[in-house]
Amino acid sequence: MPNSVASFIICTILGFGIGFAGFQLAGKDDVASTDTRTETATNTESTDNTPAEDGSGEEAEQPTTESVVSANSEILNTKGCLSCHSVSSLDLEGGATGPDLSQAFTGVEGKHGKPLNEFLKEPTSAVMSSVISGSPLTDEEIQQLVDALQEAAE
Repeated sequence: MPNSVASFIICTILGFGIGFAGFQLAGKDDVASTDTRTETATNTESTDNTPAEDGSGEEAEQPTTESVVSANSEILNTKGCLSCHSVSSLDLEGGATGPDLSQAFTGVEGKHGKPLNEFLKEPTSAVMSSVISGSPLTDEEIQQLVDALQEAAE
């Protein structure tokens, strides 16, 4: 019986690892298509809008906002978060394996007993522990993820 349990655990971990690696590889193509959609949306907006008559420069501010959203979502793509998770509040479609991360900034502490930045350093869930241990995050990456998820929660 203990051998069966050990075999199940090992197979589960290997399955998640292989699945994660497959989604990582497949996700790299999604990054390019997401960037193309963002550029297309930005170009469409800038050609459709006429400059404000009062010269307030509202048109110039819009791409800056899009750039921030794009930069924040980029870390979610590059670190593979979107392989398992979506962030619907940022219009980021991802995998359905993990929960939507739109409210992770405010919800992680209640669910896991530690703030998001601490959770990303040392996750308390089994799945995230294996994912993070396979690809540890730097302090800078953790801060970028926290910033992106804070924006998603707003």
